[in-house]
Amino acid sequence: QVQLVESGGGLVQPGGSLRLSCAASRLTFSSYTMNWYRQAPGKERELVAAISSSGGSTSYADSVKGRFSISRDNAKNTVYLQMNSLKPEDTAMYYCNARHISIDMVYWGTGTLVTVSS
Repeated sequence: QVQLVESGGGLVQPGGSLRLSCAASRLTFSSYTMNWYRQAPGKERELVAAISSSGGSTSYADSVKGRFSISRDNAKNTVYLQMNSLKPEDTAMYYCNARHISIDMVYWGTGTLVTVSS
């Protein structure tokens, strides 16, 4: 059974940083585009960042450009989200998502909570 396990969330003050990790198992990691989504209370889930299967291409939501950075290590089956200059509006549950590059196969993690507050 495929598993995506997020870690690294927590409470941080505005302006602080966090690094999220998502460890994948039981899938061919290099065949998946990896994405980070977030969902704040009362809001819809939104795509925050994406990285191609090779890691050569990334994209970001306008709200996080210049502050967040997505990366992956295909040897470790892990994707990361470095979050800097955090704002209270970044508070949300952050989810890891794996999407196969050629077939209709998508997996989700259970999320890690990020709270930005003083």
